[in-house]
Amino acid sequence: MSDDHTPVPDEEPEERPDPDLDPASTPPRGDLGPMLEEPPGPINWNLLTADDAEEEWLELNQWVNWLRTTYGLPASVIPPMWHRHPELHWELSALHTHWLCAYDPQQNGSAPIGWHRDFADARQRLRDWVAACGTRLDRDRPTRQTVWPGEDDADPIEDTPITDRDEDFVAFVIADVERRRQIEEDFYATLDPDTGEIT
Repeated sequence: MSDDHTPVPDEEPEERPDPDLDPASTPPRGDLGPMLEEPPGPINWNLLTADDAEEEWLELNQWVNWLRTTYGLPASVIPPMWHRHPELHWELSALHTHWLCAYDPQQNGSAPIGWHRDFADARQRLRDWVAACGTRLDRDRPTRQTVWPGEDDADPIEDTPITDRDEDFVAFVIADVERRRQIEEDFYATLDPDTGEIT
């Protein structure tokens, strides 16, 4: 048939650069960390190894800095010491994972609007967490814990001035990684090297 569109044998197909080999063909992404091969799953901070925790803390911190500056968020939504308040870092971690999934190249084009809708809900929850825990722009204190009958009285809670937030974050992550590494070492010390069973 005359409508046959089969290419002529001596025609060469148009070559396209491999984005993995040609950095110029990859659009810039800013400072948001590594491009993932697939959307991530939820992060359970209770189960992270020392090395995984260090990586996740650094990536989350980088993203939270991007989030607060991009959207002009006040300290009543994201305070400087969010990392010292589990209720804040769990919420922000979930929001980060949701953002990564919503902006994955394979995601549906309407996913970002869904993320922004959920972001509005998350901002209200973050305000509630910040108000309840009492952390501020210039000072911080541990989140108050309700003592149940039969439990020991809680230690007194005092405000601590914030003088260098980034320095505190680094110290916090180092302490968290060391704590996790000690737990791992203590566990492996209980294993029989020959059988792999707990002694």
